[in-house]
Amino acid sequence: MIEIELSAGPHTEDMDRRLREWAAGDAVARLWRRDPTLWSADPETPELADRLGWLELPETSPAMLGPLEALRAGVPFWFTDLVLLGMGGSSLAPEVIAHTMRGEGLPLTLVDTTHPGTLRDLEWLRPANTIFVVSSKSGTTVETLSLFRHFWSRTAEVVDDPGEHFIAITDPGSPLAELGRERGFRAVFEAPPDVGGRFSALSPFGLVPAALAGADVAALLAEAAEAADACRDDAHLNPGFLLGAALGELALAGRDKVTFAAASDWNAFPDWAEQLLAESTGKEGRGIVPVVGEPPRPPDEYGEDRVFVGLLLGGDAAREAEQWGEADETPDLLDALEAAGHPTLRIRVEQPGELGALFFVWEVGVAMAGAALGIHPFNQPDVQLAKRLARRAMAGDGEPEGDREPEERSPGVEPAEDVQVSEADEIDLVWELPRFGHAPPRTPVTPDVDGIRERVEEFLAAVESTDYIAIQAFLAGGEEEEGLLATLRAALAGATGATTTLGYGPRFLHSTGQLHKGGGDNAVFLQLVDDAGEHMHVPETDFTFRRLIRAQGLGDIEALGRCERLALRVRVGGPEGLGLRRLIQLVEESP
Repeated sequence: MIEIELSAGPHTEDMDRRLREWAAGDAVARLWRRDPTLWSADPETPELADRLGWLELPETSPAMLGPLEALRAGVPFWFTDLVLLGMGGSSLAPEVIAHTMRGEGLPLTLVDTTHPGTLRDLEWLRPANTIFVVSSKSGTTVETLSLFRHFWSRTAEVVDDPGEHFIAITDPGSPLAELGRERGFRAVFEAPPDVGGRFSALSPFGLVPAALAGADVAALLAEAAEAADACRDDAHLNPGFLLGAALGELALAGRDKVTFAAASDWNAFPDWAEQLLAESTGKEGRGIVPVVGEPPRPPDEYGEDRVFVGLLLGGDAAREAEQWGEADETPDLLDALEAAGHPTLRIRVEQPGELGALFFVWEVGVAMAGAALGIHPFNQPDVQLAKRLARRAMAGDGEPEGDREPEERSPGVEPAEDVQVSEADEIDLVWELPRFGHAPPRTPVTPDVDGIRERVEEFLAAVESTDYIAIQAFLAGGEEEEGLLATLRAALAGATGATTTLGYGPRFLHSTGQLHKGGGDNAVFLQLVDDAGEHMHVPETDFTFRRLIRAQGLGDIEALGRCERLALRVRVGGPEGLGLRRLIQLVEESP
């Protein structure tokens, strides 16, 4: 079982008080009997009492072990790859399981982007030798269905029965379930409908891809069951309640930036915890900001808005790593942070199967942090706005030539400028929006380097040190680009003193998008876009992936504007990351 050690300094009394209140209010028993009044005075609040099925998964999911073993055994030997098509909570857990609990199954590739550049990079994939898992709770997720249609078309070109290459995971009776049966999928798994996507790690959404990837699903569930038993203990002994009290009370005290540091064996887990925290707590102007993969800074350069979570190797795992000269440096980092006055939370893990315990304890912890903050942790009320505006942008794009931006504008909204880093070593100004409304048609103008520099400096000057800068990269990704984005994060932190986060679009829309719009008013946004390259048609539709991702970017930045968030849209391009390099230079040169 995982071990949790907290050093909260002056906030310890607040946590103890919260735990005493929960104990006096019988909160542990109320959680397990699914009492919605832990979060809302109205027990009929939508998406509350009917979203607590995750509590029972450690007990009910072992019934899947037989069918999962049969599924894995039935995969013909010529299948060499496993591709997971999904977004947010439907896809992040299996990616973490496959990374942490490496088995001898099919290598897992997660595809959770609509950027045509990424899809072109996957042309190496051989559909005739690949199983595609299509995951969507609602069965209507536009990104997932677009990806399905793309890979179905590619598979149908090379095999007679493409359905044998596809597996669906979805809610009972969803359009995806019907589609899977109509097209003869190898299998259709229906998940419990009372489990939300971000709480679905121990449901078929997490377990089916994990089993095909060779993970020891039985060990994962056994550790989850042990954690569930521990989370029935009294509040002061309950790991989930201890975590919830720490996260909630520290956030209320202004320590709302949960910054992760992890041993290499566990460095995938924060990606899952990020979406759990951000989508569960970013509501009603309150929220907990997960910080993953941020370039390190000296301990005394962090502000008083931080709490640090370390995932450390424990027991035999730590001793073995030290024996092989791979000792975990995370404890030394946390010691230095604690000495600088920052609260720290140490979680020691030894066996890969303890990932199941981590999943469950964090689900309980985040649910109870929501109770401490006075918010509903199971809905996502602000996510739909960006989706609706993206659909409107799609409808307003006249494409068939396909090279025009949406021309529709919101009534009474004035266009503003957007920075374009062009393919030449210069920066151009184009008509776009950094803050409110839809963009009018693009109008070429003469490059104005001084004007662009001034615009970037104006943006940076508006950032407070207690803010976080969310980089939203609607880009193709890749190793070189990831390195440049890390450099950009470091430059932004150096220029402003603020926290930085990074999310790729449209993936982040399903993980941190709720926090961006519904959380605290301490965020500014830097949206990075490119021209998305050549068009790639989405089969069975009248649109392209390029049109889709551009509409999603425009929809999201307009949604941020409607929520009165400060946002700047930057177009980057050019060979070898030239646009990003130029942007980094501008940030580094800012006063």
